[in-house]
Amino acid sequence: MNRELKRVSIVVLLMFLTLLTSTTIIQAVQADNLAADARNTRTLLNSYSVERGPILVAGEPIAQSMPVDDDFKFQRTYSNGPLYAPVTGFFPVNGAPTGLEAALNRELSGTSNSQFFDQLSAIVTGATPKGAAVETTIDPVAQQAAWDALGDYTGAVIVTEPKTGKVLAMVSKPSFDPNELAVHDTKLVNERYDALVNDPTDPLIDRTINELNPPGSVFKLVVVAAALESGKFTPDTMFPNPGEFQLPGSSSIVINSGGGTCGPGDQVSIATALKLSCNIPMAELGLQLGNDAIREMAEKFGFNTDYEIPLDVTQSVYPRGLDDAQTALSAFGQYTVRATPLQMAMVSATIANGGELLAPNMVDEILAPDLSTRQSFEPKVVRQVISPENAATMTQMMVNGVNDGAASNARIDGVEVAGKTGTAENGDTDPYTLWFTGFAPANDPKYAITVLVENGGGLGQTGYGNLIAAPIAQKVLEAVLNK
Repeated sequence: MNRELKRVSIVVLLMFLTLLTSTTIIQAVQADNLAADARNTRTLLNSYSVERGPILVAGEPIAQSMPVDDDFKFQRTYSNGPLYAPVTGFFPVNGAPTGLEAALNRELSGTSNSQFFDQLSAIVTGATPKGAAVETTIDPVAQQAAWDALGDYTGAVIVTEPKTGKVLAMVSKPSFDPNELAVHDTKLVNERYDALVNDPTDPLIDRTINELNPPGSVFKLVVVAAALESGKFTPDTMFPNPGEFQLPGSSSIVINSGGGTCGPGDQVSIATALKLSCNIPMAELGLQLGNDAIREMAEKFGFNTDYEIPLDVTQSVYPRGLDDAQTALSAFGQYTVRATPLQMAMVSATIANGGELLAPNMVDEILAPDLSTRQSFEPKVVRQVISPENAATMTQMMVNGVNDGAASNARIDGVEVAGKTGTAENGDTDPYTLWFTGFAPANDPKYAITVLVENGGGLGQTGYGNLIAAPIAQKVLEAVLNK
C-alpha cells in the first residue's frame, strides 16, 4: 500500500511541477508574445474598452477612434484612407489588424507594459482609459506628391531621409479604404475583405515593403559598390565591349538594352556601363567579382535580412551558390535576385549618406494621452557599407546617369539628381518591371526615393525605367524640394 501511495504521490508531484512550469512560461516568458499574437481575440476585444490612440502625420490624425452608440463604444476612422493605407493598415472587429494598427496595437490600445501605470491611474482615479498616440515620420507633402505622381500605375513609391533613415512617404497602388473594413458589421466586413483578397490587382499588398520584384539594372549599384570596395577596380576599369555575350557553360546570350555595344569602341569602362545601363559589361564584372563578393555586398546593404520599421518587411533576396552563368545574370539584377522598393531605397540612401546605412523607421514618437513623449526613436546606424570615398565616386557616377545617361528623365533644373533606372525581365513574354532609385540634391542629399512600376506601366515589354519610373521620381523630388 505504501509503495502504491508513493507512486501516486510522485505522479501528483510531477503533474503539479508540470502545471507550475507551464503556467510560469505562459504568464512570464510568453506573456508579451501571446498578447501581441493577432489570433488573441481577447486582446483585440479589450482594445475596444478604451479609446484607441490616434496615428498621426505631422500632428494630424490619419487614424482615430470616434465614440459611437453600440457595444464597441468606439469606431475607428481613417482620414484619406487609401492614401495612408500602407501606413495605418486597418483595425477590424472580427480579425487581425494590419499596418501600424497591428505593429503597435498594444501601445495604441493602452495595454503595453510601459503603460501599466497609466492603466493603474485610470482605475484609481476613475478616468476614462486611453491608448497612446503614434507620431509617424511620414511627410504629408511627400506622401501626397508620391500618390499623385504614381497616378493609375500599379506599383509603389517610397521616400526616405538618408541622414536619419526616416520613411517620409510610402505609397502603394492599387490601394484600399481602411474605413470599409473598420465598420461594426461583421458580415459586411467579411464580404468586403473577401472581395479585396480576390481582387487580381492585390490592393491589400503593401508593395513598398512586402512585394518582391527582380530589381534589374538598379541592382548594378550593388555590383559597382562591390567592385570599388574590392580595391581591384575603379570607374575607369575597362571591359570588352561586344554586342552579344554568351553566358559561360550555357547557350544563352546576354544583350544590352536596345541591342548593340555599350557606346563606341572595343572596350567600355565601368563608369560608362553604369551611366548607359549596359548589361554585358556588368555581366563581365560580375564574373570577375564572383557570387560570394556580390552577395556579401548585397547583404551589407540589407539583402537576406529581416527588418521591422516597425511593420514587418519582406526579406529581399540575393541567392547563394550560383554558377558562373547565374552570377553573370545576377550582376544586372536578374536570375533569382529579388528586392522591395524599401531595399533599393536603402541602397540609394546609403550611397547618399557617405556609405553609412541607417536603419529604416516610420515612427517618430509614442505619445501619452496628454501628448507628452512616452518613447522617441533616434536614428540608428546599422553599419558602414562602403567608404565615404567610394560613396562620393558612386554619387558622381549616378549624377552622370541623370545628366546625360539612361536616367535622364529624372533631371530637375537647378538641382543635381543622382539616380539609376532599371527595366527588369519577368519571363519571355511577361511585362517588364520598371524602376528608378536615387537621391537629391546630390551634393547635400535630403531625400532618397525609389519608384516601382509593375506590368510594364501598361506597355508590356516596350516600357522602360527612364520612360515611366524616372519622371515619377522627378515629380516627387520637385515637390519635396520646393515645399
